[in-house]
Amino acid sequence: MKLCLIFTVAIAAVYVHPGTARAGIEACGNIYIDAEAQCEVIPPGVTCTAECTPISVQAACAADLEVECEGMCTATLDASCTASCQGGCEADCEVDPGTFDCRASCQADCDGHCQAACSAADDQAQCAASCEATCSGSCDGQCEGTPPSATCAARCEASCSGSCEAQANLDCQVDCQQSGYVDCVADIQGGCETACMAEDGALFCDGQFIDYGGNLDACVAALRDLLDIEVDGYASGECSGNMCSAEAGGSASCAIGGPGTGGGGLMALFALATLALVWPRRRRQR
Repeated sequence: MKLCLIFTVAIAAVYVHPGTARAGIEACGNIYIDAEAQCEVIPPGVTCTAECTPISVQAACAADLEVECEGMCTATLDASCTASCQGGCEADCEVDPGTFDCRASCQADCDGHCQAACSAADDQAQCAASCEATCSGSCDGQCEGTPPSATCAARCEASCSGSCEAQANLDCQVDCQQSGYVDCVADIQGGCETACMAEDGALFCDGQFIDYGGNLDACVAALRDLLDIEVDGYASGECSGNMCSAEAGGSASCAIGGPGTGGGGLMALFALATLALVWPRRRRQR
């Protein structure tokens, strides 16, 4: 197998299904990514490195620190919180039980409390990142064992438990995450810069660096499959024999040089790369 390098420059907007949200995605480092996020791969170079700022790694830090702080933040759920959440959740679920998503419902309910909870914080953006990561961790934990086939009551019980658990532990999580924030920023900012020097480049969603742990293809696939997000600037291709296929569409010969080729393989590959420039990804229709 040979890898064909296909360079694309994409500036088109990313389209997603409206009104949905998701908790953390494991293939993308468990970072919280909203379903309406715009994601792009910035190719290696100075422009990419310049994006690796302390602000752009806040979400990645919050995701890591939430896991570290989880064992220290174990507040008891407020029964009144779950009771007030359950009724509205079940009403939403009954409208279309087949499409109701426990994690999405949990995250949306929990996120709704983040703005008010962080309104008095010295650094509201950092607090919001910590809050969203706390919601994500709790929602994942509570909803993981609840299958889509469960009743609305069961799915909402898990959804509301996740949201209320996060709210109960929010102050503890924000304080705990704050204590490790400086070191985390330095570490992940360095990882961002390393990604910007690697062949694939760095992935950002809404300006936040996505620490995909060297598994860009898996992360992009998860964004597509779970959130219907197509990532701008991303293309992958591989060769089998003398043919190269690419996600951007089309195929080209991978033969390079050799008697009688006249460089046709290089020209075909260049044509494929050019095609990728003018063939934007379209929103998948459902």
